[in-house]
Amino acid sequence: MVERDEPAHGERSRPGLAGAPARPSQSARGQPPAPEPLGEGERPAALAVATAICGLLALAVIVGALTIHGLSRHGGSLPAGLFIGGVLALVAVGMHRRRYWAVLSFQALLTFQILVTSLALVVSSTITAAAGCLLSIALAGWLFWKLVRVMGRIQAAERERPE
Repeated sequence: MVERDEPAHGERSRPGLAGAPARPSQSARGQPPAPEPLGEGERPAALAVATAICGLLALAVIVGALTIHGLSRHGGSLPAGLFIGGVLALVAVGMHRRRYWAVLSFQALLTFQILVTSLALVVSSTITAAAGCLLSIALAGWLFWKLVRVMGRIQAAERERPE
């Protein structure tokens, strides 16, 4: 390794550090700027939509588990339905509190839904079923994409918090 006392062509020295080349800024390296942290109490529209969907889904699963007579004949059980509804409710509360783990968990559920709906699209037998699958894939994909930026902003806010 060759040590240099002077910066190479195109490099600038950092003030206060003799001979140390300055690092190029993020924009000079072609990277996008870091996301702006979420403000106090700020909830982007995508996060509000995801929270509402997850909360409604939790409520539907719990109500369905409690009201379907002979649930075991349909391949389910009351404890399993209540457990799944409870997990979905926990994720909805976590997203409402802007927790990274909750948004990541919801994105995992969206990914699973996109994959299963894609498989259903392959075997759909009517135009209506195929259109429903395509609509579901498009909406879930859009929400997934919008939540990626929200997760970055949540992480940026967590990094700024003093510990």
